[in-house]
Amino acid sequence: MTTHIYSGPLSMFGAKVEIAAREKNVPFELVMVPFVEGDAYEPKHPEVLRVNPVKQQVPVLVDDEVSLFDSTQIFEYLEDRYPAPTSLALWPQGIAERARARQLEQKSDEVFFPNVIKLFGLQEAMQSPPAIAACAGCARFYEEMEGLLATREYLAGPYSFADIAFYMAHVFADRKGAGMTGATPRLVAWRDRVGDRPAVRAVVDPMMRFLASQGRGVPAFLQR
Repeated sequence: MTTHIYSGPLSMFGAKVEIAAREKNVPFELVMVPFVEGDAYEPKHPEVLRVNPVKQQVPVLVDDEVSLFDSTQIFEYLEDRYPAPTSLALWPQGIAERARARQLEQKSDEVFFPNVIKLFGLQEAMQSPPAIAACAGCARFYEEMEGLLATREYLAGPYSFADIAFYMAHVFADRKGAGMTGATPRLVAWRDRVGDRPAVRAVVDPMMRFLASQGRGVPAFLQR
């Protein structure tokens, strides 16, 4: 049975799953669910409703008898289903190192990205106190990640799902006015390394083309 990944053209969390599947060379069929103006996914895809009836959101994975939602849960399944050495490992080997990498992935979603979500509704008021505070929160997180990269190429040591998660979160932060600056040169270089990976390009480039087709802004670092 073919593995199906259900995502959307502007789904950050769906992009995380698709990049991970591509990095691990997992055979899958990508299903882009209907998307309408206003960043809404309508009508709801029946498989999304079946697997995720409460939130009704992508990403969703269907693999034989396994049906999952939530990008982190899907990734953990893929890592178990396609382990090293037959597939690229996207968590570090050591127990402590894996724990730190998982914490970084969680912080991307739960510490960094909430600032970006606030900016979604403040695009016409970027000089307002809430927008300034949200951008400052992103900048503090960038500084923290800059510190991690003082002794390593990637956030958790080897390239991992933590890098995929934060890269995609940053793409959306940049879109909403909270991009990186020259204050974090190591982090900017990290962004270039991650962004040049074929699996990342295969997912992010179509997303940027979709944005451009709708007349929406594309981050300067992704205007290829």
